[in-house]
Amino acid sequence: MPGGQLYAHSRSSVSRQRHRLEDHLRGSADLARQFGWVFGAEELAAYLALIHDVGKGTCAWRDRLLEVEGRGGGKVGIPHKHAGTVLAHEHSQLAFAGVVFGHHGGLPDMEKLKSELARALPGGEYAGSVAEAIRAVEKLIPEIHPERRLEAPVWLTDRSRKKGDQRLGLDLLVRMLYSCVVDADFLDTWAHFEGTGPRVRAVADMPSLLERYEERRAKVLADRQPSPVDGVRQSVYEQARAAACGPPGVHVLHVPTGGAKTLAAGGFALRHAAVHGKRRVILAVPYISITEQNAAVYRDLLDPEPGSGEPAVVLEHHSAVDLDKSESWPGLTPLQRGELEAQARVAKLAAENWDAPFVVTTTVRLFESLFSHKPSSMRRVHNLAGSVIVLDEVQALPDRLLAPILSVLRGLVDHFGVTVLLASATQPSFWELQKWEGLDRHAVIEDPSALFHELRRVSYEWRMGDEVTLDGMAAEAAGFRQVLTVVGTTKDAARFHRHLEQHAAEGVVLHLSTRMTSGHRREVIARVKELLAEGTAVQVVSTSLIEAGVDLDFPRVYRAWAPAESMQQAAGRCNRDGRLTSGTVVIFQPADGSTPRSKEYSAALEASGTIFGPDRAFPDDLGALESYYPRRYALQQGVPGSGLGTEVEDLRRKLDFPAVDRAFQMVEDGLNTPVLVVRREGDRAAIEDAVRRLRDPHRPCGPEILRGLQPHIAALPRYEAEAAVRSGLATPVTGDLLLWDGAYHHQRGLDPDEPEDRQAYGVL
Repeated sequence: MPGGQLYAHSRSSVSRQRHRLEDHLRGSADLARQFGWVFGAEELAAYLALIHDVGKGTCAWRDRLLEVEGRGGGKVGIPHKHAGTVLAHEHSQLAFAGVVFGHHGGLPDMEKLKSELARALPGGEYAGSVAEAIRAVEKLIPEIHPERRLEAPVWLTDRSRKKGDQRLGLDLLVRMLYSCVVDADFLDTWAHFEGTGPRVRAVADMPSLLERYEERRAKVLADRQPSPVDGVRQSVYEQARAAACGPPGVHVLHVPTGGAKTLAAGGFALRHAAVHGKRRVILAVPYISITEQNAAVYRDLLDPEPGSGEPAVVLEHHSAVDLDKSESWPGLTPLQRGELEAQARVAKLAAENWDAPFVVTTTVRLFESLFSHKPSSMRRVHNLAGSVIVLDEVQALPDRLLAPILSVLRGLVDHFGVTVLLASATQPSFWELQKWEGLDRHAVIEDPSALFHELRRVSYEWRMGDEVTLDGMAAEAAGFRQVLTVVGTTKDAARFHRHLEQHAAEGVVLHLSTRMTSGHRREVIARVKELLAEGTAVQVVSTSLIEAGVDLDFPRVYRAWAPAESMQQAAGRCNRDGRLTSGTVVIFQPADGSTPRSKEYSAALEASGTIFGPDRAFPDDLGALESYYPRRYALQQGVPGSGLGTEVEDLRRKLDFPAVDRAFQMVEDGLNTPVLVVRREGDRAAIEDAVRRLRDPHRPCGPEILRGLQPHIAALPRYEAEAAVRSGLATPVTGDLLLWDGAYHHQRGLDPDEPEDRQAYGVL
C-alpha cells in the first residue's frame, strides 16, 4: 500500500477515494460521542467506536481489500474484530468488549465472548494478527490506549441496587452503547461511499414544532364538520396539555374510543418535550394501518410547507423487512446464496435509525429493536434516549413478553431520560405486576369514568348459539346498508368476504387484512371513508387491524368473539362521532370461525368469558375491565412457556444477547414474512429499480429505498413464503424480503383459497 496507508473501505464510486482507517475510526468516535452524551456515556461510546475496526490494521486485511476491490467488490473475509475486542476488555470490561466484537455479526453471549478473547490473547491463534493491528494503528491513533480505565455510569455501579437489577441495567447499557457504535459505523461508512458528510440532524426545536402543531390543529378543527362530541374532545386535549407540564416518568392517557386520543397524545408529547428538553417523539402503534393513518395526521400538522427546503419532521417507519436475517430459503442454488451473502452487508445501510424529530412506527419495530442483537435493528435504539415514547393502543402489547417490556421501559425512564405515555381506551393493569411495583403513575385524565359515561355511544347485542356461522352472520350483516365486521384471522376475513359478496343486495363489499399490501389497505380505508360520508351502501370485513385507532364511523358493527379489549376497540368504529342516538355492536361466536393460536390469546378469551357476555358485563364496563386484566395475567403466570416473559429477563441477566433475541418475538414463531408485490404496472419500474439497488453489493443505499417500498409490502405466513420460494412464485431480495411473482387478488390480496388463483400459488 502506498506509504503504508491503512484503509477501512474500498474506493467510493463517487469520490474515487478509499476510506482511510484513521478517518473512519475518528469519524465514528465523534458520532458515537454525540450519541452517548445524551445518556451520560459519551467517553465510553466514543472509545468503543474508536477501536471497533482496529483489526483492519493488518497486512492481510490490506492485501485482501485491494484484491477484492480489483475484482469489482465483495466481502473481504478477513476477521478484524478481535483487536478492538482485546483493547475494550483491557480498558473497560468484558460486557463492553462484546460491543466491539459484535459490531458486524451481532452482540455475543458471554461464553462466546470469553472463548474468542482467549483466541486473541497471547498463545491464541489470533494473537499475532491482533498485536500487528494494534502496533500499526497506535502509531496513527495513540489514544486507543487511554490514560485511565473507562467506567460505567455511576447509576450502574451503585451498590445499593439489587444485583439482579444491576445485571438488567448492564444489559440495557450494553444495548445502548452497541447502538451508538453501529449507527456511527454505518453513518460514517455511508458518508464515505456517497462522498458526503454523515447525515446527522440537528436537535429539533420542540417549542417551534409545538407552536406549529397547535396552530394547524386549530385550523383543522375550524374547517371540519362539527360533531356532538367535539366539546369532550377539546376537554381531553386541554387536560393533556396541562398534564404535559408534569414531571418525566410514566403517564397514562385513558380515553374512550372517539375521544381524539391521537391529537391529545401528540399534543402531550410535543409539549412535554418542549418543557423538559426532550429530543424527539417516538409514537408506536400495534398495526401498520394505524401507523399510516397517524403518520398522515401528524405530517399535516408538523411537516414544513412544500417548497420550503426544510427537511420533513415526521418519519413513518413500519417496514417489516428484517435486514439482519440471513434466510435459508429452500431451493436456492449455491450461487444464489453467495450473491445474497455478498450484498447483505451493503444492504444493511438501508436500515432506519430514527434520526427525526417525530417518528411513527410499530410496537413490533420498537421492541424487537430493543431486544435484538443485530446491528441493523439496533442502530436506532440510542435515539430513544432523551425522548418521549408514546405507546398508542397499549392494550395490544403481548402478555407473554410483558415482563421484559415493562422492565426495559422502566430502565429507559430511570436512566436514559425517557418519558412514556400509555394511551388507550382499555388501559391494562401494569401496576399490578411486579416489574412496575412502586413506579409513579401520572394520570393525564382526571376522571376517566365520567368521560366513558359521557362518550358511551353504542348498545350491545349477542349471537352466541351453536347455530351461529360465518355465512349466517354475513347474511345478516349484508342486510344493512353500512356495516363493518371484524373477525379473528386472515382466513376468516377472506371467507367472510366471499359470503358477503354472495349475500349483499346493494352497495360495495370490501376486505381488509395484512395479506394486502399496505398501500392497498390505505386505498381501501380511504374509499370506505368516502362511501360512508356519501351515505353509500358499503359492507366491510376486516381483521383486527382496523379496530385500534382507524378513524371510521359505522352505524352498525359486528365483532367475532374476542378478548374484551378487542370487542371494545371494535365498538370504537361504531357511532364514533355520536351522530346517532346509539349505534349497535353485535358480538357473535361462529362455530366455524378460527382464532389466533397462542396461550396468551386463549387466556384472554377465558378471562373474557368469565366476565363479559350475555347477562354479564359489557366490554366498556371499566369496573369489569379492572378485574379482567389481573385475572388474565394470573391465568398465565406460572404456566410453562408463559409467565409473562420472565424467561427473557433471566437471559438478559446472563447477558445472553442472541438467546434474548430468539426468545423475544413480538410476532409469534416469526409467522409473517414481508412480500413485495407489484400491483400496478405503473409501479413496476420503480419497484424493480429499488430491488436492483438493494441487491447491488457495490453501492450502498440509504433508508429511503425501503421507505419507498413500504406501500408495496404485504405479509405471508412463513410456511407459505417457503412454499412460494420453492415453486418459483417468490424470489429473495435481501434479509427476509421476498419479491412476489404469483397471483394477487384485486380485493383480498395474497389469497391462496381463491379458486382461480390456486394454480398461480403452485403448491401453497
